[in-house]
Amino acid sequence: MERSFSKEIESLRLGAGEVFEGEGILAVTKALLQSGVSYVGGYPGSPVSHLLDVMVQARDYLDELGVHVEACGNEASAAAMLAASIMYPVRGAVTWKSIVGTNVASDALANLSSPGVMGGALIVVGEDYGEGASVVQERGQAFAMKSAVWLMDPRPDLPTMVRMVEHGFRMSEASNTVVMMDLRIRACHLNGSFIASDNVAPKISSRALASQPAGFDYSRLAHPPATFAHEKLKYTARMPAAQAYIESAELNEIIAGSDEAYRGIGLIVQGGLTNSLLRAMALAGLADFEGNSRIDILVLNVVYPLVPDQLVRFCADRQAVLMIEEGQPAFIESELGALLHRQGIKAALHGKDFLPMGGEYTVDVLREGVVGFVADVCSPAGLDEARAAIDDVRALVRKAGESLGTMVPPRPPGFCIGCPERPVFSAMKLVERELGRFHVSTDIGCHSFATFPPFSFGNSILGYGMSLASSAAVNSFMLPRTVAVMGDGGFWHNGLLSGVGSSLFNRGDGVLILLKNGYTAATGTQELVSTPTTGMRRIAEGASATSSDMTIENTLRGLGVKWMTTVHNYQVDKVRSALRDALTAPERGLKVIIAEGECQLERQRRLKPIMAERLRQNLRVVRTRYGVDEDTCTGDHSCIRLSGCPTLTVAPSSDPLKTEPVAKVIDGCVGCGLCGEVADAAVLCPSFYRVDVVSNAGWFERLSDRLRRAVILMMTSKKVAA
Repeated sequence: MERSFSKEIESLRLGAGEVFEGEGILAVTKALLQSGVSYVGGYPGSPVSHLLDVMVQARDYLDELGVHVEACGNEASAAAMLAASIMYPVRGAVTWKSIVGTNVASDALANLSSPGVMGGALIVVGEDYGEGASVVQERGQAFAMKSAVWLMDPRPDLPTMVRMVEHGFRMSEASNTVVMMDLRIRACHLNGSFIASDNVAPKISSRALASQPAGFDYSRLAHPPATFAHEKLKYTARMPAAQAYIESAELNEIIAGSDEAYRGIGLIVQGGLTNSLLRAMALAGLADFEGNSRIDILVLNVVYPLVPDQLVRFCADRQAVLMIEEGQPAFIESELGALLHRQGIKAALHGKDFLPMGGEYTVDVLREGVVGFVADVCSPAGLDEARAAIDDVRALVRKAGESLGTMVPPRPPGFCIGCPERPVFSAMKLVERELGRFHVSTDIGCHSFATFPPFSFGNSILGYGMSLASSAAVNSFMLPRTVAVMGDGGFWHNGLLSGVGSSLFNRGDGVLILLKNGYTAATGTQELVSTPTTGMRRIAEGASATSSDMTIENTLRGLGVKWMTTVHNYQVDKVRSALRDALTAPERGLKVIIAEGECQLERQRRLKPIMAERLRQNLRVVRTRYGVDEDTCTGDHSCIRLSGCPTLTVAPSSDPLKTEPVAKVIDGCVGCGLCGEVADAAVLCPSFYRVDVVSNAGWFERLSDRLRRAVILMMTSKKVAA
């Protein structure tokens, strides 16, 4: 049972005049339907996962509109869907996560941007840049500029974001060009409201079929010599058309300053940074907390292409302008500087001289940068107070740090409680203790948390599903064999061909540990090709699955994998034995260990409602919990170092003769049994015990419990008396 989006789906049905309330990414989803989109596809990833999740679960309603929805195998297949808009007047949208998704989709996108589109084509990208990021720190603007894809960066405001989606399709059609919309983390999760419009059923759709396919038109193919004409069209026809549309539709906004003392300066900002900028200015006394600025601001909701006339008008007759552009390279600042020079505009252009070269522009960063710029260019009364306020904040931060006495320990992200992937890395630590260190190629996914203590595994992370491919060269000079770790999501995304296929073709000799939890877990537990309806759940409960459930195994056999074994994740000793055998096997060739265990989040989402319903009906319910016998625990904490479970911690011993704290299992334990398995496999102290907590027990269980308690009381009484 995956997470339900029933409430969000109902909000997609809102009609004209009704008020939509919710997150930014859901507002964008609603805007797609209001724009008459014919098809939607994508690959999930934070912070835009909800868009596709909601669309997939709303298939019944979307079928009524005739909207086709497809959960794609990767971002490249999603980008290829937009080919429908090359020859047909249909609107389509696809979505994926940040620069990493754009990189995967780049082949299809480059060939799509060359001939251009007839119907509106919109790419919604979750811009994962800055402090909350989970990927490499790059932006998508370089790709947009390289391939002439127009790039929107809307102000984080629901009405603005919805308007940009609707205008994105129109600008795409007006300029025959794909439009990319960057949605930052804060924009996606911003809560707000807007007045909805009616959803529009597309004129060509699964409900209104096209009468015949488009005729052959060689000029619409990304194939030489047509591509030479495409390159000219991009910049002589399509870009001017887009610039004209941006200006006529007033997609970029001007926030007029209210203070004549600052009339000689101006700020130009990427749309996505607008809210942070206004907050920073309010804290510095340069705006109020309702968003009214004392300085003129040009908000670029479209950051590529820029509109030269608009920029020239804004910068003319000003003493200085500050370009607020996050990250490097400074594309906008460089283009703006060249434009002002060519036009003979005397305004001094500032940007990275007052703001950091890289990293997220938080409120504190923007406040210092803007105050520094204003103080350098003009020093009206009151600015000294703003600078003093910044110094006061710094002093408070220092004082708070000093009051702690010691540094706050870091809290990196980690595996969920009971995660089935944790025991695999516990087994790897045990094998490492026996055989010595070995090279580990890690991958993108939940299992990348094993790069943190207590496991600290990983020599490279080079892309989703790329772990086996990234160990190819290392295999040629490394003893013992290298180990690649990959999830079933990464396997279907990219690892099947780039990793397994390439290794078999080149007769590679490495070990692949394939973590099969049944879902694309790290992006929100979306279903996979190999997600079984019941098989994975039977495996999680200790039973065996039928061969028809194991599509990954069948695929590997079909490719020619000879050495393959399947183990249950929580059986640490068996996982250890399988890995030891794979590393020491005399025969050459790829060796695959498939470690099975259902994602614990999905398991809990499935079981908790069932247990709650049984409790409501006064039926018998059993919950398994684990604990540590304090008298037996020696306090060496090997169990903690080998499992890393958040519910396995330390506590002071009640025994005055024990100076070291003892291990303790705290509330939150889901009863996965890893702690006991690790203690057994590593031959640690036998201090772990298992408890079955029975609710609504039967008469025989209650009678047995009374008898046990009576016997225990009698035995302890005799011991005390003696």
